[in-house]
Amino acid sequence: MRYAYGVTSALLLGGAALSLATGLPAGAQVAQNDASQMTGVVPRAGAPASFADLTQQLQPAVVNISTRQKIQVQAGGNPFAGTPFEGLFGGGGGNSPQTREAQSLGSGFIISADGYVVTNNHVITADGRGQVESITVTMPDGTEYPARLVGKDAPSDLAVLKIQATKPLPFVKFGDSRSARVGDWVIAIGNPFGLGGTVTSGIVSAVTRSTGSGSAYDRYLQTDASINRGNSGGPMFDMKGQVIGINNAIFSPTGGSVGIGFAIPAETAAPIVDKLIKGVSIDRGYLGVQIQPVTEDVADSLGLAHNRGELIQSVQPGQAAAAAGLQAGDIVVKVDGKDVSPDQTLSYIVANTEPGKRIPIELLRDGKRMTITATVGKRPSEEELAQQQFNPNAPSQNDDADRGASTAAGLSNQALGLSVMALTPQIAGQLGVPTSTRGVVVSQVDPSSDAATRGFTRGDIILSANYRELASVADLDAAIRAAKAENRAAVLLRVQKRGQPAVYVPVRLR
Repeated sequence: MRYAYGVTSALLLGGAALSLATGLPAGAQVAQNDASQMTGVVPRAGAPASFADLTQQLQPAVVNISTRQKIQVQAGGNPFAGTPFEGLFGGGGGNSPQTREAQSLGSGFIISADGYVVTNNHVITADGRGQVESITVTMPDGTEYPARLVGKDAPSDLAVLKIQATKPLPFVKFGDSRSARVGDWVIAIGNPFGLGGTVTSGIVSAVTRSTGSGSAYDRYLQTDASINRGNSGGPMFDMKGQVIGINNAIFSPTGGSVGIGFAIPAETAAPIVDKLIKGVSIDRGYLGVQIQPVTEDVADSLGLAHNRGELIQSVQPGQAAAAAGLQAGDIVVKVDGKDVSPDQTLSYIVANTEPGKRIPIELLRDGKRMTITATVGKRPSEEELAQQQFNPNAPSQNDDADRGASTAAGLSNQALGLSVMALTPQIAGQLGVPTSTRGVVVSQVDPSSDAATRGFTRGDIILSANYRELASVADLDAAIRAAKAENRAAVLLRVQKRGQPAVYVPVRLR
């Protein structure tokens, strides 16, 4: 679980239940939350006298999900390195990576009688960094089933599993989250802290809540129903017994529930789950811009309404926005006829637009309102996006954008104490150098390394090693191997820091 402090969202390694109508043949098992099964379960109006009947009807379809995974972690340095005792404690492995076994525990729900199960992606991928060894689904009665991963989608944080049972299984269906209203009663069923079959109740606190993450799916149902670690992937039910959300994240200064929980709306989840089951690719729209909300100061300086529009900070070369003529400094106020606001961000609107569609973009440039037509591109994979994004001021150990792009386990890290990544045109633009610059970017520096003592920092660009120009991480590794083969104790790196001319710096090998 990720804990959220202040205004940071926390993923909940737990579970919630979703369900989907599956078009089963006549006579097949009826969904636990089918309208015909809900008669008399809850009052038609007013606060329910009890949630007991509703819970009894729905709980059989909510399951516990546990996984075993292997995660590669960076080992701590040998405290005896450089002493006569170094070899007694692992042979001076330094900070070489180690593989450890990890477990995760979450919730999920069955959406068809033949065993399709919905959960959060982060429940079964150890926050995207684990290699799954096995997945087990445990029913409320304690029956365990091995599960197969059918499909997962990191951007929406959804995953679908499949279990094989000898009899039809109880299941639930998605409802219409668009009809949810602030103040409606809801219940959440899941496995917080491994306590199976826990039910909490509350109300819908907001129906289109943005957490400020800027992601394509930063649009949630908010509730005050208690959601804790282990609830991730579990269902949020309305009083008709329909799944209107999948419990996903919290805001918390303590790591525990403080009454601010978030669920992925069914209107977002249902079509993605359907595609994952069918094996259909999930294509999302993409413009290729970096944006930030329009602050009150910016709005006041330009005479704009508050909480409207987003400011384009940069435009990626070769992407849809650049082709359409969008520029840094433009303020986008409307996309495809939809107002851009904190509850309906530019990222959300574009991501949910079919690639290839031509859309009007209404914006302000130099105080003048204009409309530009853009052809929406296809959103790159998460790995490709990671290669494009780099924040030189972010703490490297917490920078999600660099995860998957850095090479902490590579030769440069072992030999120099430097984790590096490829210098893409997008990253070059963010670092303020020409997009044609060739080299590699430092993403992390081992504080105990010689490179650290010589002033290397995150965001430095290494242009050459021993006079060999670098165009990739592999080029740097090759230069290090060559230096070691010649029994050299150091390599001479040509380094460019932001706003400074390039200089040559020798770094000792270790």
